[in-house]
Amino acid sequence: MPKLRVGVLVSHNGSNLRALHRAAAEPAARFEVVAVISNNSGSPGLAYAREHRIATRHLSGKTHPGPDQLDEAIRAMFVEHSVELVVTAGYMKKLGPRTRKQFAPNILNIHPALLPRFGGPGMYANHVHQAVLDSGDTVSGPSVHIVDDEYDTGAVIAQLEVPVLAADTVDTLAARVLTAEHTLLPLVVQQIATGHHLYLDSRP
Repeated sequence: MPKLRVGVLVSHNGSNLRALHRAAAEPAARFEVVAVISNNSGSPGLAYAREHRIATRHLSGKTHPGPDQLDEAIRAMFVEHSVELVVTAGYMKKLGPRTRKQFAPNILNIHPALLPRFGGPGMYANHVHQAVLDSGDTVSGPSVHIVDDEYDTGAVIAQLEVPVLAADTVDTLAARVLTAEHTLLPLVVQQIATGHHLYLDSRP
């Protein structure tokens, strides 16, 4: 039975890419990472993909100054490698309309907070964790959602809740959520590859 072919977009370290790649190497995995694109030529995530012989490409405003040309280059790269599911994993740019049209609704994003409460423009990296701490909420955790034409507004298909502790700082909360991301994203992709979706809740 063929494995689901996954393309990943990253901007920086690519820790979720690494988690996906590790999970894809498990005997029961029904998916494989076949292409990686980064808008950052120096991205450690891109270097990781090259080291593991995954097809890679640096595509950004530097390589394609026009947004339409960049969008088409991203779309074409994934089509070239017969990608079936696109995952934006720490990718700090909005996907263009051609890529969205080609792959919708099979485009996922992992967001480092519970949606829809902590989503939208400006809600990324430490900004979102600070917002969670400021809110007084006692739970946080990553959300996996379908990518549409706005930030963080697509349907949420899975979440994994983690506690927010009284002594938490942005850094400690971020680390706990990131660990949960590395659990949630491979599980979601595996479930999609086997024809299922899921909702996870790690609260005690």
